[in-house]
Amino acid sequence: MAVQAEPVFNRVSSFAVAQNLPADADPKSPTSAEIVAASQDGNTLVYSDSPHGGIGFIDITDARAPKAGGYLAFDGEPTSVAVAGGQVLVGVNTSESFTKPSGRLAAVDLATKTVGASCDLGGQPDSVAVSPDLTLAAVAIENERDEDANDGALPQMPAGFVVLVPLKDGVPDCAAMKRVDLTGLAAVGAEDPEPEFVAFNTRNELAVTMQENNHVVLVDGASARVIGDFSAGSVALDGVDAQDDGKLAFTDAIEARPREPDAVKWLGTDRLVVANEGDWKGGTRGFTIFERDGTVSYESGPAFERLAAAAGHYPDKRSDAKGIEPEGLEVASFGEDRLIFVLAERASLVGVYKDTGAEPQFLQLLPSGISPEGAVAIPGRNLLATANEADLVEDGAARSHVMLFERSEGTPAYPQLVSAEVDGKPIGWGALSGLAADPADAARLFAVSDSVYGKAPTIFTIDAGQTPARITAALPVTQGGKAAAKLDLEGIALDGQGGFWLASEGNPEKEIPHRLVHVDAAGAITEEVAFPQALLASQTRFGAEGITKVGDTLWVAVQRPWKDDPKNTAKLLAYDLTTKTWGAVRYPLDAAPSEGAWVGLSELTVHGEHAYLVERDNLVGADAQVKRLTRVALSDLKPAPLGGDLPLVTKETVRDLVPDLKAGNGYVLDKVEGFAIGADGIGHVVTDNDGVDDASGETMFFPIGTIAK
Repeated sequence: MAVQAEPVFNRVSSFAVAQNLPADADPKSPTSAEIVAASQDGNTLVYSDSPHGGIGFIDITDARAPKAGGYLAFDGEPTSVAVAGGQVLVGVNTSESFTKPSGRLAAVDLATKTVGASCDLGGQPDSVAVSPDLTLAAVAIENERDEDANDGALPQMPAGFVVLVPLKDGVPDCAAMKRVDLTGLAAVGAEDPEPEFVAFNTRNELAVTMQENNHVVLVDGASARVIGDFSAGSVALDGVDAQDDGKLAFTDAIEARPREPDAVKWLGTDRLVVANEGDWKGGTRGFTIFERDGTVSYESGPAFERLAAAAGHYPDKRSDAKGIEPEGLEVASFGEDRLIFVLAERASLVGVYKDTGAEPQFLQLLPSGISPEGAVAIPGRNLLATANEADLVEDGAARSHVMLFERSEGTPAYPQLVSAEVDGKPIGWGALSGLAADPADAARLFAVSDSVYGKAPTIFTIDAGQTPARITAALPVTQGGKAAAKLDLEGIALDGQGGFWLASEGNPEKEIPHRLVHVDAAGAITEEVAFPQALLASQTRFGAEGITKVGDTLWVAVQRPWKDDPKNTAKLLAYDLTTKTWGAVRYPLDAAPSEGAWVGLSELTVHGEHAYLVERDNLVGADAQVKRLTRVALSDLKPAPLGGDLPLVTKETVRDLVPDLKAGNGYVLDKVEGFAIGADGIGHVVTDNDGVDDASGETMFFPIGTIAK
């Protein structure tokens, strides 16, 4: 009998929600997708956009080609959306201040996109949920605290509560609205509950998380009575990175701290799963499954975070805070499998787990956009949609996106690179910026990470013969027995004797020198080569980005034009290891495709009779145009002395990498930073994920076939 492949989720499309901005809006206006819901037929997505003050619609009739479906502006701040039949229920925050909160629940007709009924909620709404039988809506009235007042300590009145609203054909009956008092229940801030998230089960019982209060409350929907409550408790963590120190080391311990859950979902009617994001004093980096009486049936501890770290998605800058911050949840049944989707806000990942009734079975990681906030499953179409709230348009970076994943038989397309464990802990990695191949082993590559992890410069060994490729070892770069300082490693080349030459990009403003360093097989620096003064007289911070060795000469690609370079040219530097002298040629860069953009070099390697380079712009998503592999004949690399006229080489485009970057069905990543050609002639490309700092953390690592000599 034929073997049936296990179904997996793979991303099939991404939609930048800026495409939904009204025609009269500035296209660079910050906009966001925070909470997302789906129409009954699964063909339309609706998301809340708090920054721009509205809700957006996405036509996903063709899940692989989502289309802008319109936008509806509100006088206020939409915080959540839920669908009830043909109506979208929108929680709208209209608060004057923290001490004078207000808001309403608006009903929007899906067909006409017009507002009908609107209920005064008497406070600031957060989460909105609809019961499975579509007869009730629940709204968490958070009345959130001012984090700058008294160090954010509770109580800060007025207290929050929950509102239950009967629905008829999806329309709320405002006159029959009931208020559920939650005071006097939690051990933390009992007089000031701050409900965060609400979710119904099939009995119309409501689960409510009170994040700052570290408490969970159960409410009977029919009577609006509290029928149960329990503390979310605390968790101590071991084997985590608790220090924001520019290096990844999962060797720390954290004393017990409150879970402070955000999202909650029911697993049937007797169990609950919560995402322990933390807010005030807590956050335990994972998720927990509770029995309805508060008994813990499963605690993930650091397990989810370690999976994120192995995939290169660990945000070191959040180490001293709340790590990957699991925030959102979705639970849905696909066929016979009840699946749990855990959204990590700071890792920009979704963990997919199968509910077994005991310890959930980890299935896979999905690459989301930056800061996934909400998700909705559409089992009837085998789809999952994630809403990713961060919009970095002001930094010229990625926009807020809604991403679609489809479940089908096959293999996971992501991650494309993971790390092995050493002593039970993942090898921490990220921000890969240079790549080199082992001439004796076609599957072995070497990579370096850049200044994001400047306190622990490292050479990584990659086994490209596995799927996904695997980082099998990490070699620290040291000087005097300690981690080498003031290095921003951007390029790596083998020295032919078991060691490496590394290119370090300088930054004069931070007193980091432009230089080349030679390390032995143990990673110890044995030689440093400073850039000559004739070069430094015209320096900028955009320095060495790639290095390769041709005979006794090191060739170095400078990323962008320096002050003495003609427009749209950059230097390829030559350092003669025998004579210790420098020379250079000029490389012709493409012109920047738009105002404020630039084009530069990111890599340099040699294969056969050519030097291969990565030339790219600094643009992301739909704006990205120049991401390509080029080559220059070695016979054209005839360096002239610095300070005089430099010969201009001729380049040839080998491959446009934009289609490769689109193959993952996300937005086009900006930083194609590494390229190497294996001993078998196969070319390999890697992107730099910026250490998950204002970036999604997604790393693409892929082969591009045989590169002919």
